[in-house]
Amino acid sequence: MRLALAVSAVLILAIGTPVNADDHGPRDVHPSLRPDLIAFYDFDHPMPDDPALERDQGRSSTEIELINGGAAQRVVDSAYPGGRRALQTRQVDPLAAGNDDWKAGVYSPTGVRTLRAFNAVSGTTVAGWFKRSMDGPALNTVTPDPADRFNAIGLSGILTGDSEGHAVRALLELINVQGTLRLVALGRRLDGGAAQTFAASADWTTLLPKDQWVHLAATFDFNAGTMALYRNGVPVEGFYTVTGDPWQVAGPGPHVTTAADPRGIKIGGSFPQNTVERNPCDCRMDALMFLDRSLSAREIALQYRHMKTRG
Repeated sequence: MRLALAVSAVLILAIGTPVNADDHGPRDVHPSLRPDLIAFYDFDHPMPDDPALERDQGRSSTEIELINGGAAQRVVDSAYPGGRRALQTRQVDPLAAGNDDWKAGVYSPTGVRTLRAFNAVSGTTVAGWFKRSMDGPALNTVTPDPADRFNAIGLSGILTGDSEGHAVRALLELINVQGTLRLVALGRRLDGGAAQTFAASADWTTLLPKDQWVHLAATFDFNAGTMALYRNGVPVEGFYTVTGDPWQVAGPGPHVTTAADPRGIKIGGSFPQNTVERNPCDCRMDALMFLDRSLSAREIALQYRHMKTRG
């Protein structure tokens, strides 16, 4: 797979050293957040030698692959002033088992070293612009029932250090919660441990109107054991779905994630190594951000305003 070669190529670089952006970071990100910007994808920067790879505008230099659709997944559309293209993800054939869904990401079974900032980290933020074109989860192509549907719609997230391509440390997603599809932040502090989900109370179709760009962010404070969701820079009311202490933060801290490099990033569905189809998103995405800190509500609002008014 071409992505494995791309990942190998960056391993010789010093972790955290930018090789494709200046020290000031991308102009689409507020200056106060750039030091914590590990990965950033605006889908305006294909790799010169392979347009199916997208260059990272953050400081990790973690290229991602546009899986199955390649360069065709870059479409002329943008969520904010100054942008040019967005990423298109989608289910290709809802009636047949296969591995042809359009999604994006990076995967390494030994961990992606350029994502080491999320190894033993106390906080993370996942954010981006999303435009959904589907009315609910897609037909399930990995079960025999032709009417069966997946229980979630994948947006973007960071995998655990032991992930098979699905398990995550930090994720934005739409998922069935007690019989109702909801926008959620889903996080896991310990590899192999329990996940916690913070689910939005509002109807998901209100939070993500069809064919409209919406800015979403999820913050994960692994030390305090808390998460939050934001829509267009404003906090989203919600609730935790797991009682007790799934992240095991009741004892003395500080509490951090497992000391293992994430196995990758998944965007628009699971399994970025392209071995299984799950939770495809018929969506467009833009300006996907992954930071190694849990941003405050003020910082989320600051970033949203910065993108809306940058021009």
